[in-house]
Amino acid sequence: MIRLSRAALLALCLAGGASIAVARESVNISSRIISTFKIGSSETKFGPLEFLGGLEMVSGNRLFGSWSAIRFVPDRKHFVGVLDTGHWLTGSIERDQQGRLSGLSGVEITPMKNGSGDTFEGKGHMDAEGLALKSDQVLVSFEQDHRVEAYPDPGFETSSSVGSIPILVPTRLLRSGRGFETLAVAPPESALKGAAVIISEESRDRKGNIYGAILSGPLKGRFAVTRNGDFDPTDGAFLPDGDLLLLERRFNIANGIAMRIRRIPAAEIRPDAVADGDILLTADFGYQIDNMEGLDSFQAPDGSTHVIIVSDDNHSILERNLMLEFRLTE
Repeated sequence: MIRLSRAALLALCLAGGASIAVARESVNISSRIISTFKIGSSETKFGPLEFLGGLEMVSGNRLFGSWSAIRFVPDRKHFVGVLDTGHWLTGSIERDQQGRLSGLSGVEITPMKNGSGDTFEGKGHMDAEGLALKSDQVLVSFEQDHRVEAYPDPGFETSSSVGSIPILVPTRLLRSGRGFETLAVAPPESALKGAAVIISEESRDRKGNIYGAILSGPLKGRFAVTRNGDFDPTDGAFLPDGDLLLLERRFNIANGIAMRIRRIPAAEIRPDAVADGDILLTADFGYQIDNMEGLDSFQAPDGSTHVIIVSDDNHSILERNLMLEFRLTE
């Protein structure tokens, strides 16, 4: 996660870890439709991905922003998200008559609770980064205080965490703000048998590979992901065949901000392996991107695979809240 401006100031102001009682809030979202992905071009095909449309979203509510992860429920309309300020974000996507993204509705933001039932607004205690829906639970990975917590589903918005899941990687090996941003659940019929998988953002082993772990099932254990170039994982989602779509981000002064999607073969996600994969898409500021942090995929009614990506604006006036949708055409 990249922390800038107001978000960083908020973390400093709340460094004492004071518990904050905040109720669920309904949030009005204004959306501007993004009709082209490459700036100045009507092109829609980018390798195996076809751009379907997008949104730039703003709100007068101070809590909206810092969107780290998104997951869609089976109806492909309602979603669950987490904000790295320690909040749940729930709502629905709306579509126009052509089926393109047109806005969000029913959006609510609710403070997350830890295992003791306390809520904390700030980075130190509830820096939520990864999210996965697993049977009757919602799993969330946190940075800084590195852990994966389970919440009951339904009822996660108002419930305390019901337990932690061992992450299999010693926390002393994890960088404070570069922990497990990717949390995804494999298909039940895959070799991983529905296990939750975590991948760190920029915490690396002695060979420079990124830490990962399979948290349960017959292949439970640690693995690694090759770090290609200066891109770091920020989220991922499994495809029906067991392959993993991995969203990656570049952020440095020399080359600026960029995003990338890599497809990790299912066979390479196993204990002691070093996984790699083909790059499906790379985009910089010549495209409609920002600080892209969350990714999910789902099967549309016609059987095609759709991929939705969201950005984290860090509550900065220099960054945008984006939602982009693609179709995987392979």
